[in-house]
Amino acid sequence: MVLYCMLLPTMVYFLIFHLYPIIEMKLAFFDFRIFGGNQFVGLKWFKKLFSTPMFWRILKNTLIISFMKIFLFFPLPILFAICINEFKKGAFSKSIQVISYLPHFLSWVVIAGIWFSFMGKSGAVNTLLGKLGVGPVDFLTNKDTIRWTLFASETWRSIGWDSIVYSAAILTIDPTLYEAAEMDGAPRRSVIGKIILPSLAPTMITVLILNVGFLLNAGLDQVLNFSNDAVLSKVDIIDTYVYRIGLQSGQYSFATAANLFKGIIGAILVVSTHLTSKKLTGKGAW
Repeated sequence: MVLYCMLLPTMVYFLIFHLYPIIEMKLAFFDFRIFGGNQFVGLKWFKKLFSTPMFWRILKNTLIISFMKIFLFFPLPILFAICINEFKKGAFSKSIQVISYLPHFLSWVVIAGIWFSFMGKSGAVNTLLGKLGVGPVDFLTNKDTIRWTLFASETWRSIGWDSIVYSAAILTIDPTLYEAAEMDGAPRRSVIGKIILPSLAPTMITVLILNVGFLLNAGLDQVLNFSNDAVLSKVDIIDTYVYRIGLQSGQYSFATAANLFKGIIGAILVVSTHLTSKKLTGKGAW
């Protein structure tokens, strides 16, 4: 009974902030009215969404940023977990793990402040570049570098935390496999390639399938804190678009239609990726 009571706040949270919003997604098919009942309009808002030229540019930005965060970032926590595992157990290895976890607990407001201090024109990075004879690079207001800045800050924040699941999977590997490899004189690269990576395959597949479901979720908090007028055309994503037209402009039905489109695509991607993985490897998310 005590355990169910401890679970109750979490259940209430998911009911209010996850289940109830899904039910209210029906607003995408209605004209929102403050007074009186909402009027059913069918696919009106979806037609308006797909006929808006800005939407396709925003969709392109979302896909590019999400691709960088999901697919380019995906192998990094795996490599980090393997590197941590290769260190001999001790204070150094534990210190690296703890330090790498800390950025995950910082809000994007704090992270943006840190990165603006380091990556600005007068920041530590440009000061170092100046000593090397390289002119200052405006990382945060340059259209050519802003997406890579988003990727780098996401990597700094998440690589340690995301590696936990892989580190845990490595710990479950049967020790007798290592002993057999040591008796056969296998080098460490063979141990990693023949024992560790195959053992991590189910975890990698599951994480990848779940991440693909967030392909259209490029990170509202991060983009809001890193965006500015100079780079908005390169980092404006569906979430920031929904934020503007919904909360700032009051077009709630239109914003709901855009968000529902994102959710449907995410669900389709999760199911299709799972089925594809199941067919090719025999393993999926469930």
